Amino acid sequence: MTPHIAALSLLTLTPLAACGPVSVQQAEAQCFESARLAQHPRGSVGVGLGTGGPVTNFEIAVSSDYLMGRDPSAVYDACVYQKSGQPPRQPLYSRTDWKG
Repeated sequence: MTPHIAALSLLTLTPLAACGPVSVQQAEAQCFESARLAQHPRGSVGVGLGTGGPVTNFEIAVSSDYLMGRDPSAVYDACVYQKSGQPPRQPLYSRTDWKG
């Protein structure tokens, strides 16, 4: 295989590797935020004073799962399964870091 073909193969296959399944632990970590956003919107407001005068910042995150009234646990389960091909190791509502 010539160096050019090898390099082209790596460039072609590298993005596909990112599409493959991840570990259940990684999927759970990634999907936890999706479940939080399905529970209710999140946001922040910031007010301050800069050299140019008053500074304000407003951010809000609303998911389509929240708008459609989906159960955060169902969102979490489906997300973990989609990303890892396996169900979560424990239900969302029994996680100690879940405040629902």
